[in-house]
Amino acid sequence: MPITPATATHGSSEDTAEAILLELVDENGVTIGTEEKLAAHQPPGRLHRAFSVFLFDERGRLLLQQRALGKYHSPGVWSNTCCGHPYPGEAPFAAAARRTHEELGVSPSLLAAAGTVRYNHPDPASGLVEQEYNHLFVGLVQAPPAPDPEEVGETVFVTPDELTERHARDPFSAWFMTVLDAARPAIRELTGPTAGW
Repeated sequence: MPITPATATHGSSEDTAEAILLELVDENGVTIGTEEKLAAHQPPGRLHRAFSVFLFDERGRLLLQQRALGKYHSPGVWSNTCCGHPYPGEAPFAAAARRTHEELGVSPSLLAAAGTVRYNHPDPASGLVEQEYNHLFVGLVQAPPAPDPEEVGETVFVTPDELTERHARDPFSAWFMTVLDAARPAIRELTGPTAGW
C-alpha cells in the first residue's frame, strides 16, 4: 500500500496538514492520474475513484453513521456505514475494509462487491462537488461499533422503515440515496426477502 501521511476519506479533520491524493478516472473507471483531494472536489469537480460500504447486523438492519462535525465536507450529516477514497493504486476492496476499521473499529465478517455507480452531486452547504466513480460493497458486522470520534459523531442500526423516517427528518449526505439505490440488489441478496430492503 502506498505510504501517505493521512487517510484518504471524504473529509477527515486530520487531512488538512498534508496533501491527500485521489485517483482520477475516466467514465469507464480507468485510472488517468491523481489530484489533490480538495482540488478534486472544487467545482465542477474531477471524476475520481471512491467506495461506499453498507454493513448489516444479523437482523438485517443497516448501520448508519453520522459524520463528525470536524469534517470539512458534509459534517454532521447521516450517511451509509462508511465511504471514502482509495489511495492511488490501492484496491477499492482493501480501502473499504481498511476505512471501515479505522472509522468504526469493526472488521466486517463478510464484505462483497456490489457493483459501481457514477454520479455528480454538488453539496450546497460546502460548495464542493462529488464527481465520483464509486465502488459499492455490502457486508455483515457482528461486533458493536467503536467509532473514532474524529470521524464519526454517532452510529445507529436501522430497518428500512426507520431509515425512511430518519431520512425525512434528519440531514443526509448528498450521495446517500444514489449509492443506496445502486446497492439495493446486492443488499436484498445479502439480507433476504424478509428484511424489506
